[in-house]
Amino acid sequence: MTGEQWWRDAVIYQVYPRSFADSDGDGIGDLPGIRARLPYLADLGVDAVWLSPFFRSPMVDGGYDVCDYRDVDPMFGTLADFDAMVAQAHRIGIRVIVDIVPNHTSSAHPWFLEALEDPARRDRYVFRDGAGPDTPPNDWESIFGGPAWTRVHDGQWYLHLFDPAQPDLNWRNAEVHREFDDILRFWLDRGVDGFRVDVAHGMAKADGLPDVGPLDGPQIARLGKDVLPYFDQDEVHEIYREWRKILDSYPGEGIGVAEAWASTPDRLARYVAPDELHQVFNFDYLDAPWSAVELRVVIDRSVHTMRLVDGPAT
Repeated sequence: MTGEQWWRDAVIYQVYPRSFADSDGDGIGDLPGIRARLPYLADLGVDAVWLSPFFRSPMVDGGYDVCDYRDVDPMFGTLADFDAMVAQAHRIGIRVIVDIVPNHTSSAHPWFLEALEDPARRDRYVFRDGAGPDTPPNDWESIFGGPAWTRVHDGQWYLHLFDPAQPDLNWRNAEVHREFDDILRFWLDRGVDGFRVDVAHGMAKADGLPDVGPLDGPQIARLGKDVLPYFDQDEVHEIYREWRKILDSYPGEGIGVAEAWASTPDRLARYVAPDELHQVFNFDYLDAPWSAVELRVVIDRSVHTMRLVDGPAT
């Protein structure tokens, strides 16, 4: 548990709670099951575990549709189970990183239910009038396919870059900033050692929500190749500068890890600037063919780019 900048060469093991270890025989993995297997992970040389979402959720998208960011879904256990797991991990030298999902909530989140009932409460999300009677506000597409907009009962549309059950938050709303500042502190106060940030390239949307325009193929095919008006906008880095201050205010070198796609290595490196997050996923490996020559190019480029900002290549 000691060591300056431990995250630079740490072995981080992802745990998908639902399928990892079932402690009570109901066929669903849970937090006590994870706790029981921690010594095994320590024997493997694991320095930290990253837990995929275990928060309260309707589970439309494997828990990445969160309706309560401050509680454990009953299928996984309780907050007491979480605290016991973290305490056990720390006793045997394993750090705990939890997933945070800031681009969107569940459509079952109290904020979204309020927004459906009262149009005056919609500014926490991205609601817009349509471009025509039956036409979404713009041409943005969902990562899961189809339009990124769904119309509600009174005719307005809401943005969901993923499933319709995952409405996008409006990060130009100060209340959204305050809410996530508090969520980060809630889990840091419980002893977590950092956060893996889901869709870290999201949250900030271009002014005016402009059309992407005609493309040869689906918009998702341009992910990581172009700067789309809904991904990797410069404004997103203001959020991470806020979050870095929160992380640095706690002892123990808590970290932020960005799940981010960017159009160039230089844009990707911005997520690990000295005043932002600590690590960023490197999706270039996914696109590289299984070839030593091709992988060497990706590795060399990644190491060189991250060295420019004194960040570690993952």
